[in-house]
Amino acid sequence: MSEVLLTSARLLNGVTAGIYIAFLVAFMPALHGQPDEVYARVMNRLNAVIVNPAFLAFFLGAPLFALILLGWHRTPLSVTAACLAVAAVVITFAANLPLNDALANGGTVAAFERPWLIFHTLRTLTATSAFVLLSLPAVART
Repeated sequence: MSEVLLTSARLLNGVTAGIYIAFLVAFMPALHGQPDEVYARVMNRLNAVIVNPAFLAFFLGAPLFALILLGWHRTPLSVTAACLAVAAVVITFAANLPLNDALANGGTVAAFERPWLIFHTLRTLTATSAFVLLSLPAVART
């Protein structure tokens, strides 16, 4: 059972980190420099479409499985990984989603882009770090 949880935690956190990395290195740079109306329209559409069962399974499953894993593998690395996985979700709700809402409600790209990228980079680093720590062999040791 614990091996299934560990594998699930690794998979969910890895995919979530990968989604964030794809935004950071491909999607956001492609959007940068577009006319403001195009930028806002694409970003608003993406924010509406991404809230779907498949994405939510990864987004919420990553911290959930990292936390559940602590019942079997309570090592300093697994505790840190769980905290980082939760931090990525907290950053999203505390920073990125309010910025998304502001843009959707007529906010400007100039007020949105830089802070959104800063917080997105932070959640990318936390999610990626959670995945890396969960992938270390020492995590599986109790």
